[in-house]
Amino acid sequence: MTGRLSDEQRRALKLLAGSPHGATEALLLAKGFETKMLVGLVHEGLATALVGEPVRDGGKTVEVVRIRITEPGRRALGV
Repeated sequence: MTGRLSDEQRRALKLLAGSPHGATEALLLAKGFETKMLVGLVHEGLATALVGEPVRDGGKTVEVVRIRITEPGRRALGV
């Protein structure tokens, strides 16, 4: 990891650490996290992004992305 965690990164990682199955990208965006920051966590190896099966939602198909914390992410939090 390069540098200290920002408050937003720390808040996202804490949320992910408390979610055994991770959180969907949609949930994280609804909680106010920015896509760029989430991509940064994945790029730094602090989280992983898993693209799931396409899901039909009201007549359109969407891909659900689930984000999970990694062991380096837990260590960065001190958990």
